[in-house]
Amino acid sequence: MADPSSYRPKPGQIPDSPGVYRFRDEHRRVIYVGKAKSLRQRLANYFQDLAGLHPRTRSMVTTAASVEWTVVSTEVEALQLEYSWIKEYDPRFNVKYRDDKSYPYLAVTMNEDFPRVQVMRGQKKKGVRYFGPYAHAWAIRDTVDLLLRVFPVRTCSAGVFKNASRTGRPCLLGYIGKCSAPCVERISADDHRDLAEEFCDFMAGRTGAHLRRLEQQMAQAADEMEYERAARLRDDIEALRKAMEKNAVVLADATDADLIAVAEDELEAAVQIFHVRGGRVRGQRGWVTDKVEEITTGALVEHALQQLYGEESGDAVPKEVLVPALPDPVEPVQEWLTGRRGSGVSLRVPQRGDKRALMETVERNAQQALVLHKTKRASDLTTRSRALEEIAEALDLDSAPLRIECFDISHLQGDDVVASMVVFEDGLARKSEYRRFQIKGRVGDTQIWHGEGQDDVRSMHEVISRRFRRYLAEKERTGEWTDGDSALPDGTLADGAPATTGDAVASTLTEDDGRPKRFAYPPQLVVVDGGQPQVAAARRALDELGIDDIAVCGLAKRLEEVWLPDDDDPVVLPRTSEGLYLLQRVRDEAHRFAITYQRTKRAKRFRSGPLDDVPGLGETRKQALIKHFGSVKKLRAATIEQICEVPGIGRKTAETIAAAFAEAAPPAPAVNTATGEIMEEGEPGETADSPGEPVAAGVPEERRGQET
Repeated sequence: MADPSSYRPKPGQIPDSPGVYRFRDEHRRVIYVGKAKSLRQRLANYFQDLAGLHPRTRSMVTTAASVEWTVVSTEVEALQLEYSWIKEYDPRFNVKYRDDKSYPYLAVTMNEDFPRVQVMRGQKKKGVRYFGPYAHAWAIRDTVDLLLRVFPVRTCSAGVFKNASRTGRPCLLGYIGKCSAPCVERISADDHRDLAEEFCDFMAGRTGAHLRRLEQQMAQAADEMEYERAARLRDDIEALRKAMEKNAVVLADATDADLIAVAEDELEAAVQIFHVRGGRVRGQRGWVTDKVEEITTGALVEHALQQLYGEESGDAVPKEVLVPALPDPVEPVQEWLTGRRGSGVSLRVPQRGDKRALMETVERNAQQALVLHKTKRASDLTTRSRALEEIAEALDLDSAPLRIECFDISHLQGDDVVASMVVFEDGLARKSEYRRFQIKGRVGDTQIWHGEGQDDVRSMHEVISRRFRRYLAEKERTGEWTDGDSALPDGTLADGAPATTGDAVASTLTEDDGRPKRFAYPPQLVVVDGGQPQVAAARRALDELGIDDIAVCGLAKRLEEVWLPDDDDPVVLPRTSEGLYLLQRVRDEAHRFAITYQRTKRAKRFRSGPLDDVPGLGETRKQALIKHFGSVKKLRAATIEQICEVPGIGRKTAETIAAAFAEAAPPAPAVNTATGEIMEEGEPGETADSPGEPVAAGVPEERRGQET
């Protein structure tokens, strides 16, 4: 690992002007290319204290061994040079877009004497008109088949064309009228080129003129009583309209535009592009990239624009480019696009109307592309195996962690504190093993802390203690301790219960339906959502239970750093690491499961009222009470004798209800959120005292997690 100060240029050596810089490693390979409005200011950002750098930037500057730069006149020149160098050197720390497939294009080879229509992939060639890209090659062939009866352009290969010229006989398409047969001189080269130009005009969206011309010819043929020619022209018009219907109108003003959307997370980004020509979607493509450098959405858009238009010119660059965020600064990029097109290009973010609605569609496609990419990546056995091996190597484990458990704490400003436990086996989620916990500030009968307020560290200590006490209790029940001693140092079992034998122990380890509670399987790795404090709390909980064969780590969300117990510095995994990707998925799943439970718990609390605290009072009798009195306010004012008048309510229950209302604090006044006025209880919109389910009563400390 190199020390950046060893190759840092002196401040006076770096010019204060636009330019492009390159970082090289010890083998003189270019590992990063960047541009700057001021080289001096930009490069100074890389040579600050390493602790203040983003982990990805820190990894780059410690890998590099030298830096060099080239001064240019304008920011536009810097943009062009940056693109050229990225393409030439393929630096490992730059964003790299990779197509998720090789998209087919409809190509017209205008660089040949007799232009040919065909499907083409790969690198674009000079002098060839391209339309698309299309999702499937068969979609191109269907479109061409419809258009050939109107524009019978050559589609055969060079070998077939030469053979037909030599023999004087056209191919089958020439006989059935879907080729003008220039090979046997049925049409001149100039006329065939004009036909190819008309084909290109139609594909470019200029369809109205062709349809009007054919309609006039059809009407003229009908007037001249040439009904067979009129019928043939009618079929040609129908074929053109059918080809147009394959691309529905999305923008009514016949706009030529490209729409770019980005979906991203901490590690990857998916880019989707819709090509709209003449108001119709003519093509779609998408990329997925690893975010190997610290980058904003605007910078991702800038790289996508370079990828899209770096080799394009003329009409291939549309008049309008719609993006989710503008590059900073936007002027050089817009000027560069204008130069590529040869006329003005508008680069902007759509705010309203049809273009905003279409952008939302493109964004949904980008989100789906990112989800699909992650799903494919997670389902690959080889990838999962490599991820587990990378985790084992990074954390210095003896073997790959085949079972990983991740814990997360969730609350709302210290209220409704809950925790989640998710399980991944062989790199895949095991949802039947998920658990969720209510944090109560105690383990068993021992009060550890008050259980209220925002304290993720003590909450993490509690949930780890409770989970692994259950594990130790199960080991003792199954007889894995041969010396007969208690599994726990303090002589207790799970959740602090006194150690017993026989049925008493078994009863603490079974669900209500008799199935065993599944806390008996230990993980090889415990992951906590958080940094050094949460990791220390988890390790301390395991040490207190005498467990020393389970590894612990934490994943801090802000910088995606992996923290280990007793280590002052985090483990920084490469951004392209499959191991980091798996840890991130485990952490995000624990967070999702925890916050879902916390929101459900909070919603129940908001719906709860004094009737929920009355033991033995079910939903049916609650509804009967509200129906009889009309509102909670009137029920609160009722006497015991009046409550006894409700069917199903005895005197003892009525006394309990009256006592519950007497002990309950008066509810806060209901407020009409539309007008701001205070409403009387019982008016429409009252929710504070409506009957609901109890939150704490009857809720076991550990639940089987089932998604709903």
